[in-house]
Amino acid sequence: MVFSVSEEVTVKQGGPRMIVTGYASGMVECRWYDGFGVKREAFREDELMSGEGQQCQEV
Repeated sequence: MVFSVSEEVTVKQGGPRMIVTGYASGMVECRWYDGFGVKREAFREDELMSGEGQQCQEV
């Protein structure tokens, strides 16, 4: 699956909703806010799934 920049994704194993910010060295670069600051990390495409249709967790 190819993700577009600004698309919402999550890690298949669970985790926060993230925004795709780009691609580098075959990895998908993502950013998210963890309540304290903006975090960023790169993932393999096969580790991610689209965040569409998922419900937000209420705090």
